[in-house]
Amino acid sequence: MLRRLILLLALCVTPAIAEEEQVVLGLSQDRVAITANFDGSEILIFGAVKRETPIPSGPPLQVIVAVAGPSSPVTVRRKERRLGIWVNTDSVLVDLAPSFYAVATSAPLTEILSDTEDLRYRISIERAIRSVGAAMNIRGAQNFAEAVVRIREDEGLYSIRENTVAVDEQTLFRTSIDMPADLTEGAYFARIYLTRGREVVSQFETTIDVRKVGLERFLYNMSRQQPVWYGLMSLVIAIAAGWGASTAFRLLREN
Repeated sequence: MLRRLILLLALCVTPAIAEEEQVVLGLSQDRVAITANFDGSEILIFGAVKRETPIPSGPPLQVIVAVAGPSSPVTVRRKERRLGIWVNTDSVLVDLAPSFYAVATSAPLTEILSDTEDLRYRISIERAIRSVGAAMNIRGAQNFAEAVVRIREDEGLYSIRENTVAVDEQTLFRTSIDMPADLTEGAYFARIYLTRGREVVSQFETTIDVRKVGLERFLYNMSRQQPVWYGLMSLVIAIAAGWGASTAFRLLREN
């Protein structure tokens, strides 16, 4: 009986210990609308740390904010020059790569997150991309995943923004994430990690909905659901535009 009582008390106390510090999050907007004149957006992420006990002693609290777009497989091909022309040689399928990935931290990432924790939570850009493996005959298979990172960093889709999360009194935090103009539609996941001594002590996740609206949404749905009518409509518009332009130029020459 005593053993059962001790076990019951342990089960009741453990969740409270595991959740000494919890994230209370806020977003300036939880939906991004893509329109014809959309040139990007900035999302303000702010929040507080909820505690049932005083601030623990030891290393200060650090905050990591990671925003990831929809993930999908990516085929990466290697080009080599042969007989004076560039041709595709090897190719590797990277299993999952987010279309957008931004990490904001309150200090340099390597100083507030250990490699073990990074491997567990897949926070850094390299760990966020999943590549199971390539054929044995392909040399430098890891270079293919690195190429995805390099290309998307150059396009502004991947970034690590160290020292951009402001933390006040180990309780309040805030940062902003710039979203580029060429966003992929879907659910974007915003993950917040609290760390102490390079270990994650708490995490929180929410979603940001990115959708086309208005005429862009109508055309997008039509191209996917009714491709024949979409193609015919595009052809009619092209013919009408060409006829209108030729008529306008003819009138200008006559005048």
